[in-house]
Amino acid sequence: SAYVSMGPGGTRGPQGLPLLKPPYASIVAIDLNTGDHAWQIPNGDTPDNIRNHPALKGLDLPQTGKPTHPNVLVTKTLLLYGEGRNGSPILHAVDKKTGKEIARVDLPATTNTAFMTYMHNGRQYIVAAVADADTPAELVALALPGE
Repeated sequence: SAYVSMGPGGTRGPQGLPLLKPPYASIVAIDLNTGDHAWQIPNGDTPDNIRNHPALKGLDLPQTGKPTHPNVLVTKTLLLYGEGRNGSPILHAVDKKTGKEIARVDLPATTNTAFMTYMHNGRQYIVAAVADADTPAELVALALPGE
């Protein structure tokens, strides 16, 4: 059959496009007191193979997210996430109350596991383990602005 799983990314539809509508992956904030969804955002941008697909030329695509393995950390005011394996090498900083993206920081490679955090001289740092096929594994430490 033409519609079988092709490994990561799931089942493909006509012309190699996904069968299901986006978002293809999302991060959801849940109010643990009520169980209500406070907000939902796509995990990352639209994959290049969809954004640049000839059948979608001329369409204004929304941010669809990517079916990856995001790595998430919550601080006093932020939700930080890396798109993880098969994603882009970006650290996203999101307002944890609203889900609005505040900043993006380019990383040398994609995140691969949970973030670490520590305080030093009153400043909070985030450490990300990054690596990909072209970049050896390394730890990247970033200082957060004062919260």
